[in-house]
Amino acid sequence: MTTTCRELPQGSEAAWDAFIHAQPDATFFHRADWRQVITRAFGHRTHYLIAERDGAIVGVLPLCHIKSMLFGQQLTSLPFCVYGGPLAIDTEAFTALEAASRQVMKQCGVSVMEWRPLAALPDLAPEQNTAWQERSDLYVTFRSTMVADDETNMKAIPRKQRAVVRKGIERGLKSIADQNTTLLHRIYAESVRNLGTPVFSRRYFEILAEVFAADLDIVTIFDGETAVASVMNFYWRQEVIPYYGGGTLAARSCFANDFMYWEVMRRAAARGCTMFDFGRSKHGTGSFSFKKNWGFVPEPLRYRFCLAPGARIPENNPLNPKYRLMIATWKRLPLPVANTIGPHIVRGVG
Repeated sequence: MTTTCRELPQGSEAAWDAFIHAQPDATFFHRADWRQVITRAFGHRTHYLIAERDGAIVGVLPLCHIKSMLFGQQLTSLPFCVYGGPLAIDTEAFTALEAASRQVMKQCGVSVMEWRPLAALPDLAPEQNTAWQERSDLYVTFRSTMVADDETNMKAIPRKQRAVVRKGIERGLKSIADQNTTLLHRIYAESVRNLGTPVFSRRYFEILAEVFAADLDIVTIFDGETAVASVMNFYWRQEVIPYYGGGTLAARSCFANDFMYWEVMRRAAARGCTMFDFGRSKHGTGSFSFKKNWGFVPEPLRYRFCLAPGARIPENNPLNPKYRLMIATWKRLPLPVANTIGPHIVRGVG
């Protein structure tokens, strides 16, 4: 049977999701609902490709076309998501998706296409491979198993980090789990401004909570009556993925950030999760060190880039020297100004 590719028709999201739920390498970010999230929150055009054979879906590839005056344009699978890339049942389906994605590149007039797989992808044929580069030194992910017993999970945390978590417990910090995006966004906005990073719009968080309501919660930490840290968590199969989180300036002195991730782990274990996915980080960053202190082993993410002749892999990240002045300036912005400008910038980063 011949394998053909086309874009997923509107209203066929259930068929897409049925396929990915049967694939062991699928992630939360392969869910079809990300198409409406990205479109509604950022206005980007998406190209959700399906490979079909004898009327059945045999592969999928979510793509998004980002256009930015600051950062240029490219296709990504998938922006604002740490994982993505193609899922296919065999080499023929994978090859068909790769060829179809190149056609989308031509139609969009972009010179860079990025895939963000979690699992290793099949090797490409020699005639395909010339346009592709794999980079495993850009990002790592931190994932670790956990069990239903809190004490066992606590003992798995290295001694020094465990002591910090216990300080938060001894201080009497408390957590709540709900879907309060307003409170999360207020804390998150302060946190990323202090790091020199543009913030997402509150509307984006509201859309995430609306679309993924059954598989999302927000854990917020209180020191007395004051909310000091908060994180949005996604749930997929038996995994918990703390994704958008941060703390106020007071969070560090009261150990709230450390206590927060312990509370996420504790609550997730109680609901049957067996995998804690700490997400991606870049070598040499504070988040990399923080996650490693928890005893998580960094695993390289083997992102792939299809490059047109003369194109280079983008370096749109905080470690790029050309952004140092921008980051330093951003840290000094009044929070209302940062919250107004930030969403217009971050939509083009992906």
